This record gives sequence, structure tokens and C-alpha cells, in this order.
Amino acid sequence: MSYKMAMIEAPFSMPKTLAASNTLVLEQHYVIEKLRLQIAGLRRAKFGSSSEAIDSIVDQMELTLEDLITEQAAILQNDPDVDKSINDTEAKQKPVRKPLPEHLPRDVTEHLPNGGMCDCCGKALHKIGEDITEVLDYVPASFRVKHHVRPKMACRACDTIKQAPAISLPIEKGKPGPGLLANVLVSKYADHLPLYRQSGIYAREGVDLSRNTMADWVGRSMELVRPLVDAIGKHVMAGPTIHTDDTPVPVQAPGTGKTKTGRIWTYLRDERDWQGVAAPAAYYRYSPDRKGARPQDHLKDYEGFLHADGYAGYEKLYGSGKITEVACLAHVRRKFFDLHKANGSLIAKEALERIAALYGIEKQIRQQPPDLKRQVRHRKAKALFEDLQAWLPQQLNKIPAKSALAGAIRYAITRLKRLEVYLTDGRLAIDNNPAERCMRSIALGRKNFLFYGSDKGGERAAAAYTLLETAKLNGINPQAYLTWVFDTIAEHPVNRIDELLPWNFTEAELEEAA
Repeated sequence: MSYKMAMIEAPFSMPKTLAASNTLVLEQHYVIEKLRLQIAGLRRAKFGSSSEAIDSIVDQMELTLEDLITEQAAILQNDPDVDKSINDTEAKQKPVRKPLPEHLPRDVTEHLPNGGMCDCCGKALHKIGEDITEVLDYVPASFRVKHHVRPKMACRACDTIKQAPAISLPIEKGKPGPGLLANVLVSKYADHLPLYRQSGIYAREGVDLSRNTMADWVGRSMELVRPLVDAIGKHVMAGPTIHTDDTPVPVQAPGTGKTKTGRIWTYLRDERDWQGVAAPAAYYRYSPDRKGARPQDHLKDYEGFLHADGYAGYEKLYGSGKITEVACLAHVRRKFFDLHKANGSLIAKEALERIAALYGIEKQIRQQPPDLKRQVRHRKAKALFEDLQAWLPQQLNKIPAKSALAGAIRYAITRLKRLEVYLTDGRLAIDNNPAERCMRSIALGRKNFLFYGSDKGGERAAAAYTLLETAKLNGINPQAYLTWVFDTIAEHPVNRIDELLPWNFTEAELEEAA
């Protein structure tokens, strides 16, 4: 598949006359509209083997779009008489300006005319009203040094010397406080800023923190929270139903000067859609390859329902009798969607319409209790599902056996047989999209970091993702949560580690950490 881009061969130069400004802004408007349409089309076409190439093209196009909009703003800033009607359509598309969040601190600066004195008679002015202009500003994060002073105190009566015990630090004999450690980890694993970039950012604040120093902190702090990561994993594996997915990650291969492909796996427990009482949590694991032995090891003690794609490595798990497969309708839909977009196939279109009807029923029962979901599915979805299963084989006789559409139909027939269990249990989902959402952050991160330095680095990343994603699933700021953890965990009894799980992070602790 090839994609044509609206290319700008040379930067637009600043026009010298109003007519030239109007002409240039009009030309830019057409190019901006063309780019937006192309980007939207490419976003819709992201599924499939060419998704990485499409991502690269879209990134380039969005940079071009950004430059065009920036240049257009410069023209409008310098020449206010430019014809504004050119951009009427674009102006209508702009979102309505929302009020600034109430929780943000307000710095009030009062501007008094002539110092509050009348410039006519010299007497004091009296306020009769006011106008307020709110401006959202940014103050860069600031470093501060905390001095923990422990005076040595003497008792003259007892002739003894007393001193408070040394404070507990996340890293023994280390300088980083809980907030700094949390910031390094969140920046590295949530914001995908490699340590060398963080070092440069801190240097601009006048603080010299080498990459090696921060790498040491990352290693030590991740070992400190290892029991917490294990506790989240135990919580996930105790769920009656979980979702799983995996994604490739580049890993440096020692001694070769090249990278190999490792995998990050996610195991998600999220019962919110059927009003389950357990907190949502995501448990990530790293493996150096995608052999079936990897998920088989991860799930060796699990018993319940597993939402997954059609990866053959799961088959031995299903054969054990402890795990029941729940296939994904989104994967089935995706193949028909691609075919319909590619050639307008009417069979693919009808398949999409039938699948949409099943999703429409799911929308009606979202976040309802399991019994109600099961009843509605039995009453409304069961017949539609069975009709789809009967309709698909009939279409195979109408098309070439080796066509892409025939392959999509055969795939759908196989997967639907493994999805029909969702009709019998309201705790089950119609697709595996929750697990795929848990992988988005890692997919974004691949654009920023070149590779993991080793298999151990991949394991540390998986542990960090477990903490960060679980905090986000529970509506908690990862920075505040990790600050609280590092301020507490060094002296916290390991047999009470569950007290430090993200869903036990209270509002009072949130305010204290902030």
C-alpha cells in the first residue's frame, strides 16, 4: 500500500503585502485540510502489518501540519488585516474553551490604577467592581534540599546524651528523596524519557545528575518495590476472568551490536464493567521471546476465563481444563473492516453490520451486574450471534477459496466458536480491547527509547509498568503514589505489603504526597 503526502517543497516566506498574505493563508488552508484528511485516513488504516510504516508517515505529516499552523499563526499575528473568512471552517472546529481547573493554585496580582490614588485630586480610590483575567501559566518543577537535623541532646541530671534515630531513606546512604525517585521512574517508564534526556533536563535546573547515578537509583528502587509488584500479580491471578495481550520490544543482544525482539505481556483484572468489587490491576511480565512456554509459565497457577487472541501458545493452557478461552470479536471485526476499506466488499460490509448489532447490545448493558448482562444477551444477542455463525459459511461458496475475504471468514468461523461462551456468563467481555488499551503506553514508548539494555532491563520495565498502569486504572496519580510508596516501604513490614497497593492509597495520603 502506498500513501501520497501533501509535501511542502520549501518553507513559506513571510508575505510583504495584504494581498500576498491572503493568498498565502488560503494556500496554507487548503494544504492543512488535505493533510488532516490524509492523516485521518491513515489513522483508520493503522491495523495490519504496515502499521509501523504508517505511524512513521503520520508522524511526518503531523510535523508538517504543525509547522503550517505555526507559520499561519505568525502571519495572522503580524498582519491582523488578513481575510479571516478563509479560516472560518477551521475556527468552527476549535473546541469550546473550558474553565481552568478549580484545584489549581491561584496567584492573585492586583493592578491598581495610579497606585490606588486619583490622579485628578490625589485622594484614595474606592473599589466598585473588578474584572478578572485568568491566565494559565507553568512554573518549572523545582528541586529543593531537605535538611534532616538530629540534635545531640544531653541530660545533665542523668549525664547521658540522646539523639533521634537516623531517618529511613528509600536508598540507604543515598541522596534521592521519595519525590525525586518517583519522578525519575515516572519520567522513564510513563513519559518515556530516557535517563540521558532527564539528565539534560535537570542540568538546565542547575542540578548535575549523571545517567549512571540515576540508573543506579532505578535499579535499587525497583528492587525495593519488587514485593509490591508480586502482590499485584497475585491479586490479578486470583481473578475469575482476566485479559491478556503481548507486544514486541527491542532488546540489546549482548556481544552482537544488534537488538533482538523481546516481549512484554500484560495480564489485566478489571471487573468494573460487571460491578465486581475487586480493584482493577494490570500485571506485566517480560520474556526474551514469544515461545508458548512463556504464557504457560505465567499462568501455570491460574484458574478461570482468559480473554486472548488466537495465539497458538495458549492452547496447552486450554487443554489443562483449568482455563477457559474467551475469543475476541474485535479481532474478527478488524479483518472485515480492512477488506471493506480496501475494496468495498459487500460481504465484508454485511459482516460489519452484523457485528455492530452485537456491539450495540453490549453498549446497552455496559457496567451492569452479571445476571442482567447474561439475561439480555440470551434474549437479544444469542439469535444474532447464531445467525452470524450460520451466515458466514454460506458466503464461502460465493468467493474464491484462496481470497483474503475467504481467509477472514474462516478465521471468524474459528474464533466465534471460542467466543460463544460469553453469552452464558455476564462476567465475560465480547472482546479483548481492555488488554490492548493496557499496551498503548508501551507502544508509544517504543518511539522514544531505542531498546532495553538487557533482559533484566525488560523485567524492570515490566515491574514499573505494573505499578504505573495499576495506579492509573485506579484513578491515582502515579507520581504521588510512588512518592508515598518510597516514603513508606523501607520500614514497612513485608507481611503487610498489601497495605501499600494502589487502591489503598487514600485521599489524605494523596494530599500529603502532593
